[in-house]
Amino acid sequence: MEMRKVIISGGGTGGHIFPALAIADGIKAHFPDCEILFVGAKGKMEMERVPKAGYKIVGLDIRGLQRSFSKENLKFPFRVMISIAKSRKLLREFQPDIAIGVGGYASGPLLYAATKKKVRTLIQEQNSYAGITNKILGKRVDKVCVAYEAAKKFFPQHKTVLTGNPVRKQIFTDLTASEAKQKLGYNPDQPLVLVVGGSLGARKVNEAIDRLLPQMQSENVQLLWQTGKYYFQQHEEGLRAKATGAVRIQPFIDDMATAYAAADVVVSRAGALAITELQVLGKPSILVPSPYVAENHQHKNAMALVERDAAVLVEEEKLPSTLWNTLQKLVSNTEQQQQLAKNIKAMATPNALEDIVAVATKLVHE
Repeated sequence: MEMRKVIISGGGTGGHIFPALAIADGIKAHFPDCEILFVGAKGKMEMERVPKAGYKIVGLDIRGLQRSFSKENLKFPFRVMISIAKSRKLLREFQPDIAIGVGGYASGPLLYAATKKKVRTLIQEQNSYAGITNKILGKRVDKVCVAYEAAKKFFPQHKTVLTGNPVRKQIFTDLTASEAKQKLGYNPDQPLVLVVGGSLGARKVNEAIDRLLPQMQSENVQLLWQTGKYYFQQHEEGLRAKATGAVRIQPFIDDMATAYAAADVVVSRAGALAITELQVLGKPSILVPSPYVAENHQHKNAMALVERDAAVLVEEEKLPSTLWNTLQKLVSNTEQQQQLAKNIKAMATPNALEDIVAVATKLVHE
């Protein structure tokens, strides 16, 4: 039995969107005629990124509760009810064989409606600490694919499968480091550091990099810096006075394959997707976990690598001085770079996408 129609729901950040797109591409590779519809949250980045990837998306008027008191919180129950009603209509019209949720605001109403209509359902949890939407849905859906052993405790054991996180094919390239540097306009003979603070950016990391620009230039360290769209303008203005052509700043890097290939060292947050990509590609990395996430799960993600000498950890509170000392040592130590690269690649789950598609296919066949 072929998969004819699939709904994929969720988003909010790249950590949800890119696994969703990877799953869509994986399904398409196996079932080229399959029609895939995404369901996201209006105003969130999936409404822009998904169409760019060639897929149709429908937006729900849904958003999370604000931590501080806000009038917007009073609208939350009504938004949920309206989103569930719209989800029911979408399911009735589209008639999917399976609904897949990846976490994020839109995932809740769509997957809830799908379970009520007896549509086959699957959720994919990217983190070691499950998000609230997926924890609630886990009791209702048919299968849960988790990326970490630690995430199993949040879901019924009989329906949970350890697969790892899927990665998008767009992060791979055959370019060598020298070729990738030249393609991006850098000197192939000088070290290049890639800084990525997640798809939305990381304020403290950006501020630290801004302060370290003079040291980096004096040491001939080249920089490719993704700030996130919220922080781009303030750092771009300051950059004009501080930097030369060896420093590039972008709100978002579309060609991550070339960026990763060119980088000798990556400075990154420790989100699940970022770590998965670093593992699959085998990149020497300095991880700066975000302390603002549930159960401090980014720190746990990072420590799992540090304990196996697969990455270096810098706490956010020790920025920027510790970051510069760590970066300076790692950039100049190719032996340590090679060791980190070898160890982090050994932790990769390169078959995650195939395993997730296999679970979805089996559900549809049943």
